[in-house]
Amino acid sequence: MIDDFAKDTLHGRLRQDRTALLWKLDGLSEYDARRPLTATGTNLLGLVKHVATVEARYFGEVFGRPSPEPLPRWQDSDGSDLWAAEDETREQIVAFYRRTWEHADATIDGLPLDAPGRVPWWSGPHADTNLFGVLIHVLGETVRHTGHADILREGLDGRTGLRPQHEQRIDEEARAAHRAKIERAARAVAPHEA
Repeated sequence: MIDDFAKDTLHGRLRQDRTALLWKLDGLSEYDARRPLTATGTNLLGLVKHVATVEARYFGEVFGRPSPEPLPRWQDSDGSDLWAAEDETREQIVAFYRRTWEHADATIDGLPLDAPGRVPWWSGPHADTNLFGVLIHVLGETVRHTGHADILREGLDGRTGLRPQHEQRIDEEARAAHRAKIERAARAVAPHEA
C-alpha cells in the first residue's frame, strides 16, 4: 500500500511540474522562447526539449522500453537537446514532450517501484537501480529545470508561479519596493562590495 501511495505521489508531482514547465512558454514570442537568457545559453524552449529527452531516456531505455522517439545514443550527446535549432518548431518540441509523457507514464504505470533498471551512463554500482530511484531522479531534474524556467520567465516579463490559476496581476511598484528593500539590506551588510 505504501508503494502505491509513494508512486502516485511522485508521479502526481512529476505531472504537475511538466505542466508548469510548458506553461512557461505561454504567450511568448518565438524569439523569447528560444533566445539564450544566460551566459551559457539556457533558454526556455531548450529546457523543455532537454527535460523531454531526459524522460525519454530514463523511462525508456533504462527499463528496456526504448522511446518510440528518435534519440541519438546517450554516448553521442552533444548538447543539442538544450536548444531549438532553426528547423525545429515550438509545436514539434512541445508535441515531443507530450508524447514522451505518454511513454513515460506507461512505464511508470506498468511497473512496480522496485522494478529493476540499468542506467548505463551512471558509474559503478549506481548504474543498477529501480523505478523508485529513477522517479526520484527525473522528478529532481524536472523540478530543477522548471525552477530555471521560472526565473528565466520572470526576467522576460515578470511572470512567476506554478499554475496560471494562481497567478496574480504584477504590481510593479510593490515589486520594485520589495527589491529595493532587499538591495538595501545587502548593501548594509557589505557596503564596500557593491
